[in-house]
Amino acid sequence: MIIAAANEDLANISNTLVYSAMAVYTLAFLAHIAEWVLGSRSKVGRTAAALTATASPRTGAPAVQVRGKRSAGTAVLDKPEIVTRGAAGARDVPDGPGAAAGDEKGDLYGRIAVSLTTLAFLLEAGGVVARALSVQRAPWGNMYEFSLTFSTVAAGAYLAFLLAGKNVRWLGLPLVTTVLLDLGLATTWLYTESDQLVPALDSYWLWIHVSTAIFCGAVFYIGAVTTLLYLLRDGYEAKVAGGGKPSAFTRSVMERLPSAGTFDKFAYRVNAAVFPLWTFTIIAGAIWAGDAWGRYWGWDAKEVWSFITWVAYAAYLHARATVGWKGRKASYIALIAFACWLFNYYGVNLFVNSLHSYAGVQ
Repeated sequence: MIIAAANEDLANISNTLVYSAMAVYTLAFLAHIAEWVLGSRSKVGRTAAALTATASPRTGAPAVQVRGKRSAGTAVLDKPEIVTRGAAGARDVPDGPGAAAGDEKGDLYGRIAVSLTTLAFLLEAGGVVARALSVQRAPWGNMYEFSLTFSTVAAGAYLAFLLAGKNVRWLGLPLVTTVLLDLGLATTWLYTESDQLVPALDSYWLWIHVSTAIFCGAVFYIGAVTTLLYLLRDGYEAKVAGGGKPSAFTRSVMERLPSAGTFDKFAYRVNAAVFPLWTFTIIAGAIWAGDAWGRYWGWDAKEVWSFITWVAYAAYLHARATVGWKGRKASYIALIAFACWLFNYYGVNLFVNSLHSYAGVQ
């Protein structure tokens, strides 16, 4: 009785921490919006003009970095830095100054947003740990627990990139928005009371196989968001290069983002780095299936869609190595691959009769 009561208390603590994290993520979302809105649009225009005026005489490409200077009484912050990172053979376009657009007030709200995201991540991580203690196992036995851990890992990966000095604050707004949607779905439709595992999941392979699947999904998500932003930015650059005149709102947003070349390289590196781990995830799942069901592969829906996802990402990496399929064509394959991962999680668990259907939804 005492143990049961303690487990129930831990489950309640987990729920409280998760809802607290959602509240803080909401504040972070508003802070990110403020960063975009209060960042000076005119600063974007002035920065672009300055870059054009000081273009390299040999290539005609922008060749300056704006750091901690004052021009005409206007402060330009040390961070974010404006650099040129166009991929080989791509347009030589500079990275934008970020959502804050180099404005002090916008940058302040951006830093507040990152701080709130960090606090929300810690609260959510605490919720995951409390859930694990309440069930006395790995907290990945159903879709609610998987979704909770997925959003925690995604936020943690974003913060890890920032801690490593990567210029990825542009990811903050889409990330926080997605985390809120994920947690909203988890707490309303996917929530399941703390319970013990079904026999097939009661194995140390749960820690190995499912944890790597969650990590891969979170990093694949970051790659998918970056790929989508690449397509948007590439279309904008192509329109401007062709003499088109985007709307003022489009210019304000797009000129603050990194160049298409930067997005393209970052998405590729993220997907390429995690692909070997996804391969290991499938192999680990096959070994676990051999222990649990006496066969390594049985063409179960989850197994099939995991393999389809692997093939799709392998096709993307192969397309990147093929001259005619770089850029937008390869990016479409990357988005299809992530869509396969999403269906493998939501579609198979909720709508397909599978040995791996552990949604736990009543």
